Amino acid sequence: MSGCSRPMVASLALAALVALVVPGRPAQAATPSAQVTTPQTDTAQVAAAPVAAAAEKVVRDQVALRVGAGGTLHARETIVYEFAGRRGFTRSFVTREHESVTRDRVYRLENVRASSPDGGPTQVSVSTSDTRTDVRVSGPGALTGRRTVILEYDVRGAVAPMGATEELRWPAAGGWRVPVEDSRATVDGGAMIRNINCFAGPPGTAIGCTQFYTNHTHTQGVFSQQEMLAGEYLTVVVGYPPGTIGGRPIHERRHTVATAFSINAVTASALLGLLVLLLGGIAVLYLLRGRDARVVGRRAAEGDHAPVAGARFEPPDGVRPGQIGTLIDEQADVIDVTATIVDLAVRGHLLIEEQDRAVTGRLDWTLRRLPAPPDDLLRYERILLEALFTAPDGGARDSVRLSELDGTFARALARVRSAMYDDVVEQGWFARRPDAVRSRWTIAGMVLTVLGVAGTVALALFTDMALAGLAVIIAGAALAYGGQFMPAKTARGSTVLAHTIGFRAFLERGELPDGAAAELGSRERIALFSRFLPYAVVFGVVGPWAKTVEDAGERAEGADNLAWYEGPAEWDLSRFAESMRVFTLTTSGSISQSRGLRGVLANPEG
Repeated sequence: MSGCSRPMVASLALAALVALVVPGRPAQAATPSAQVTTPQTDTAQVAAAPVAAAAEKVVRDQVALRVGAGGTLHARETIVYEFAGRRGFTRSFVTREHESVTRDRVYRLENVRASSPDGGPTQVSVSTSDTRTDVRVSGPGALTGRRTVILEYDVRGAVAPMGATEELRWPAAGGWRVPVEDSRATVDGGAMIRNINCFAGPPGTAIGCTQFYTNHTHTQGVFSQQEMLAGEYLTVVVGYPPGTIGGRPIHERRHTVATAFSINAVTASALLGLLVLLLGGIAVLYLLRGRDARVVGRRAAEGDHAPVAGARFEPPDGVRPGQIGTLIDEQADVIDVTATIVDLAVRGHLLIEEQDRAVTGRLDWTLRRLPAPPDDLLRYERILLEALFTAPDGGARDSVRLSELDGTFARALARVRSAMYDDVVEQGWFARRPDAVRSRWTIAGMVLTVLGVAGTVALALFTDMALAGLAVIIAGAALAYGGQFMPAKTARGSTVLAHTIGFRAFLERGELPDGAAAELGSRERIALFSRFLPYAVVFGVVGPWAKTVEDAGERAEGADNLAWYEGPAEWDLSRFAESMRVFTLTTSGSISQSRGLRGVLANPEG
């Protein structure tokens, strides 16, 4: 009995082991006791059933591809889909590949239609986004269980010459949003297949598929793949002898920033043509509207002499320093206002007193108003005097220190400059105010630039001609910059300018002709050189002329001050050149921005 038991036990053990290792055989079938289940196991199986029912999947995706004339693929795809309450499904096709920065390979998906033998969805809608084309197949209501859908479509551009073969490469199956249990594809090209391959996975994968082979005539390729995840494809590759298929790839130029600004014969010609047209137009505008009325060089030579009659000084054409500054560069600068202050002092309307630095602790000047007749004052000069000697509370004051000029004067400076622009128009030197002309042309250039930017953006988004928009931007910038040169002097203004240029050449030499110098005494020379000084401020030659005044003062007995400039104790004209240089620098800084005055006064050598 025991001997029989041992063989029986061994047999049972062997049967159990076989049941465990043989695939597809459930382990519980080995012994009757394995079929006994507990209440917990039954509960888990019941709970898992709805989850399994709710999971959608593709049970089978079988594609038959037939290669037609010109390499066009005719596809008949049989889909067995497990529905769980949805109205349809979406199948994605890879229809665009970026081969380079500027070129795409395109696959044309056409003639898409669907049918079903068992009540599946058949309504088709196609949408394309970037590199993919989505085919949505839907029905009138929710579906459950398995349905069969037959999807038919054509593909152009899947065949291309590749070395010594014509290669068909196409993601035949896959592209689902759910898992796929079984994918199969057949390719029939009607010609002998030279080589064959397939891949399974995401687009561009190099992982081989489950199985691929050709039929006995080598005219049909067969491919299969088990268990694909959502988003994966079964890509088939079939090579044919050259000339047997006749397919050609479809390429499109990809519109990017690189292509939008690409340089070729068309875009380069458009850019150059527009630049010539627009910049030529700006040049014509300058010639017609912005060019001064020309005056021969002889007029400048006429002004290249000392405007002195005895001990008297007469500027060329009776022009004041502030007027000269505005006429030369067509702008009423701060330096023109500074020169006007010096000119008012020289003409007796105010006194400049240099403060003792040892007493005040810093370099400073006091401007004192003198009782001079206002008959010879121009409008901008009256406004300047009122601005200097009007206190912040609006009351009048007899004197003011440069360090006390506050923001109220800086604001009044705008009125002074505006009056200077009005004055050059009243003199007949300009037909229109130079600042208004500059503003008008500059604004026009800025508007053209903005339009060019908008046009360039639009061209870059929709065409490859964005370079043409750059021409408009360049022209707009040129017009905005060229607007600074658009104010045009009249014939009268050009004549005065020619005399002014000659006068500047005389001042730059820094000396009087010998005949005129011999007729003047030391004090007369000082007064005369002082009269030249405001003009030297405008022309930037203060140093030579202040030095000339200094030299004349050293030769004059008892000349320790000027009628319009007084220094502190122990000061004499030997220090005038340096004092005048620092005064003009400090005054220009003070009247333009009083906040910067303290630093300038503390470091006058800077």
